Amino acid sequence: MTMQHSNLSHGIRANLAQFLHQLLQVMLVGFTIGMMRTVVPALSESEFGVPRNSFMLLTAFVVAFGFVKGSLNFVAGRLSERIGRKKVLLLGWAAALPIPLMVYFAPSWGWIVAATVLLGINQGLTWSMTQTSKLDITRADQRGLTIGMNEFAGYVGLALAGIITAYLATMMGARSGLLLFGMTTILLAILLTLLWVKDTLPWAKLEAAKHAAAPSTVLKPRYPANISVKPTTWEVFTLVSWRDKRFAAISQAGLVEKFVDALVWVFYPVFLYQRGLSLPEVGWVVGIYGIVWGGSQFFTGKLSDHIGRHKPNVWGMWICGAGVAMMLLQEGMAWWSFSAAITGLGMALLYPNLSAAIADISHPDWRGSAIGIYRFWRDLGYGIGALGLGVTAHFSGTVEAAFWFVAISMFLSGGLLWLFGEETHPRINPMTPRG
Repeated sequence: MTMQHSNLSHGIRANLAQFLHQLLQVMLVGFTIGMMRTVVPALSESEFGVPRNSFMLLTAFVVAFGFVKGSLNFVAGRLSERIGRKKVLLLGWAAALPIPLMVYFAPSWGWIVAATVLLGINQGLTWSMTQTSKLDITRADQRGLTIGMNEFAGYVGLALAGIITAYLATMMGARSGLLLFGMTTILLAILLTLLWVKDTLPWAKLEAAKHAAAPSTVLKPRYPANISVKPTTWEVFTLVSWRDKRFAAISQAGLVEKFVDALVWVFYPVFLYQRGLSLPEVGWVVGIYGIVWGGSQFFTGKLSDHIGRHKPNVWGMWICGAGVAMMLLQEGMAWWSFSAAITGLGMALLYPNLSAAIADISHPDWRGSAIGIYRFWRDLGYGIGALGLGVTAHFSGTVEAAFWFVAISMFLSGGLLWLFGEETHPRINPMTPRG
């Protein structure tokens, strides 16, 4: 083990080439979901005969994605501790291969929903692995920056894919444009993984060995005491889900914040159309949310390395909820764009830092599993949130009720995080050495 680890070291600079390869991978992951989120909903009526205003049908499409992606996040973390990070990444890209072909040949909306199930598998395996791999090779004091850069690259990829596929669809037709973009992205990702991506599991094992050998005077994270040395999957699952109140507080916040993204995906366009905005104007309002969220994470992740995770996470939940509520308070393109930007800023504060908080208090031996379980709950929020939106809109008869449902959920969830969470940064709130 010592020979294998002798030439490994942690840190972004020490592993810069591999770090950049992993950033490129997550950008390609963003491309893959971006191509499905932008053009495909626009196609639903003209190409696949989905009746106008069938919100429950579009909601079901997001529900399917959320439940599949959430489950695969859970599987990905555990599997990567057994077979390695690189193999799981390759499995994720293999799952994506049929997606562009299914969209191209799709005779009905059912094929699109099936392609979205494969997208959930792809996103669960690949996005989890790019994040876990970067955490393996970087230092504890770089975690916020690492996850911020990971999510920044992914969401910039998502935004760019929306723009590129819109142009390709206009030039070549929607199906041909998506086929060209999708196959190019997925084949490039597989090639780059095979040629240049390294398996980072040895770095995680080195960190675990260093942790075990560290003297009691060294600052150590507040790892949970009520977990065995080699925990079972169920033991880690129960710890992250409810047995440790810090993990539980973070997990519920992750689940509820996905209500916002489900709202933006399904109901922002409907709401803005009803108020007379054109399709490009709707695209800009939704785009501002994504650009502010993606771009700000570059800074908000690093911010949490300095001031801690807890404050950005709680404030992020409340600011995000305020942005959603603001959409209903005034009218006009400028106001809606401003509200979308506030929502994006709130997401940027909480999104990388909830993950960083999970990583802070997870032992290297089971960190992959803990991140996977947190991401299971978080992305289940797509499914639960979309169901909540659909039911709220259905029974109230208005889209506005869905906005209030999400805003109130965010305020309450932020309150639970504030009450039951704590600072997890090992420098700011270390485990006190036993005397």
